[in-house]
This record gives sequence, C-alpha cells and structure tokens, in this order.
Amino acid sequence: MKRQSGNPHQIMFAFTLILAAGLFIVPLSVLAQQKGNSFTPAPSRSSNVGESIAINTELVSLQVSVMDKQGRYVPGLDRSSFAVYEDGVRQQISLFSDQDAPAAIGIVLDVSSSMTDEKITRAREALARFIQTSHEDDEYYLIGFNEHPQLLLEGARGSEAMLARVSGIKPQGNTALYDAVAFSLEQIMRSRLQKRALIVISDGQDNRSRLDLGHIRRMLREADVTVYTVLIGPLLPRSNGGVVMDELASASGGKSYFPSNAEKMSENFEQIALELRRQYSIGYTPSNFVADGKWRRIKVSVTQPCESRNLIVRGRTGYYANSRTESFVPNSSVMLLRLVEMTSATWLGSSPGFSP
Repeated sequence: MKRQSGNPHQIMFAFTLILAAGLFIVPLSVLAQQKGNSFTPAPSRSSNVGESIAINTELVSLQVSVMDKQGRYVPGLDRSSFAVYEDGVRQQISLFSDQDAPAAIGIVLDVSSSMTDEKITRAREALARFIQTSHEDDEYYLIGFNEHPQLLLEGARGSEAMLARVSGIKPQGNTALYDAVAFSLEQIMRSRLQKRALIVISDGQDNRSRLDLGHIRRMLREADVTVYTVLIGPLLPRSNGGVVMDELASASGGKSYFPSNAEKMSENFEQIALELRRQYSIGYTPSNFVADGKWRRIKVSVTQPCESRNLIVRGRTGYYANSRTESFVPNSSVMLLRLVEMTSATWLGSSPGFSP
C-alpha cells in the first residue's frame, strides 16, 4: 500500500492552531493572592506563549454572601463578626472588606436549537434588568455556545453592546455546556478585577461536550469564580438539566435559579446583581499549610450578632492545597488539544448561530 504524506498546508495550519491555543492557557487552579494591602493582578493578556507565571498562592480569599431566612442580604458586618475554619481549625482573618467593588461578569448563553427565540428574548430582557442593578464599573464578557463556545464580547461596560450582541443571535445546533463553562473560566480569569462571576443561562442539557461534569466540577472548585446558573424551561423529557445546573452553581459557592416565567427570571437576575454588590471579601493564610495537593474544607460562619444562628452564609467550600508558588504552563496535551478543538470554530468563523 502506498503511504500518503500529509498536506503541508494542513500540517502548518494544525501547528498554528496548537501555538494559538497556548494563548488560552491561563490559571485554572487559583487561590486569590495578596501582597501588602492590594491583590496581585491577574496575568497580563500579553504573556508569552509557554511563559511560566509564578503566583504566590498562600493567601486564600473568599467571596461570602450572608442572608437571613427570608433571603434578605445582611449588611454592616465587620471582621469580628466572622469565623473561618479550615479542616475544623479556626484561622485568623488577615483580609476583610465589605466594599461595593466592581466585578468581571461572564454571561454564558446557550444558543443551541433547544433555546428558542422566545427563550433568547426572555434572557435579553432579564440581562437588561441585571445590568441596571449592577455596579457601573462592572466588566462584561459574553460567551455564546452551541457545539462550540465563542467569545462574543470582552471586557465591555454598559448595556448597549451586550444587549445588541444578544439580539443578533439565532439559536441552532447541539449543546456543549461543559466545554462552554471551561472556556468561560479561561476568559474571565483574564480580567484584572479580583471579583469574578459567571452566569450560565441554559436548559442544562449537554449533548456535545468533550469534557464531563466531573472535570468541570473540579475546575470550579479550584477557581475563585462564583457561578450562578439560570435554568430556562420547559425542559426536554427525562432531562437532567436541573441537577446539572445545580451542580455547577454549588461547586463554586454560587446559587442556581429555576424561574417559572419571564418576570421571575428578571427578578432572579436582579438578585444576582445585588448579591455581587453585597458580598464580603475575606482572606486568610492557612495556619499549617502543606502543599500535598489535597482538598482543604472551608467553613465560614457568622459569630455576631446574637441572631447569627438564623443567618445563611454561602461561599467557596474549600480548595486544593498546591505548592505556595505554582507555575502555570501548558503541561497537559489532552487539555491543549481540547482547547484547540473548542476554539477552532471561533477562529474559522464556522460555528453556527453567531452573527459576525
């Protein structure tokens, strides 16, 4: 049998894709860092491909929401009101803030065929209400996805660009939800803002992802990014969408919403915007840190005032204890190839459902 050599143009194109994919490799295993009184900024987008980025990961930071039994946010708490435990051992809080700081917010929008035009319209109306309630200096990232995720808007402020971009979307294709969440984490970590969140809008039915829920759950537990999920019904028969969306939110210390109509959906988006503005930022240095890569369980409780027993505290539930200084380089060929596959449609402009 005669051996056929590869087309030189195809080989060169594939090599170019692999090099370009390196640009998307940014920290996934992150614990927020601080030196002195200010956080260390996120890696610059201009970092060289393959460059080792050393980050001090000793400080653990948390975004914490405190509510009463009626779901109302509790303001006015100070450092002494909180107790933080790591694997049952109380830790000394070294960082505390209750400031209304801006956030980097990624809107992860399902535009597959199961998301009808009516569902997209509901999402657009809810987003308009969300932006009206959000911090004026928030940065917005819009990621649409069907078979592939695509970055449609990056670091924008204000509602005009976001809402206009959503209006131009036509739903079609299959659903790669898990791939889209992984891709969105990569994008949101590029922001220099230290408060970061993803809002995933979908019916939760994945049928095309290369990654699975277990991989995504671990990525979310490692990343200091709060995920909120909004399930848009009606669901397909025997759908596990509700379970999936709840898993994505709980893995990050976020919350899942299941609105029954357009008005409820708008109210849920307003609640998310208010929560992001009323979170407490708490940081501590583990008292007995060992870089063994094991899971460290975190519990945050409110010790004061006296009615604190009736309060609900929500945030990250732990982290993986990696080395104090980690180098983030492309060290997994499997993940690299997956990123090439996920992003190739964006570069080639072949992914359906997205207008130029």
